[in-house]
Amino acid sequence: MEISKLSTFVVFMVLAMAHSSLAQNLPQDIILAHNNARAQVGVPLPPLTWNDTLVTFANQYVSSLIGECALVDSNSTYGENLAMGTDNFSGVEAVKLWVEEKANYDYASNSCKESTCGHYTQVVWKNTLQVGCARLKCANGFWWIVSCNYYPRGNFAGQKPY
Repeated sequence: MEISKLSTFVVFMVLAMAHSSLAQNLPQDIILAHNNARAQVGVPLPPLTWNDTLVTFANQYVSSLIGECALVDSNSTYGENLAMGTDNFSGVEAVKLWVEEKANYDYASNSCKESTCGHYTQVVWKNTLQVGCARLKCANGFWWIVSCNYYPRGNFAGQKPY
């Protein structure tokens, strides 16, 4: 009887931890946030889809960043957006930050007006078909890092995103 109670407790704890983690990173919510931004500027179908290989890459890369808690580009063959926040900062919140850069993007000149807009242009890059994201808490226990990786990558010089 004691083993049964222990097993039930362990299953409950695993489910509770998974639920807590997933509540901040539901793939369909992250995809929806991307696809809504893409639809607003007329990026043609198909919509982005989730890619587990990109998730694995993002998770491994973010794992290498959480010790120093710094945003450093991976320089991989994938497109990449990184963001950092506090208080259970989620993947959807990261996408919202990147999409807010739209205000800095000038389509006519295909350039940033002020500051950066490259995260935004990667979100809406018309040739990108897949995304995978990871979210981990820094070793300091305060900051969260979110990385989304994209295939095929975007942001090629001289090309417009849509």
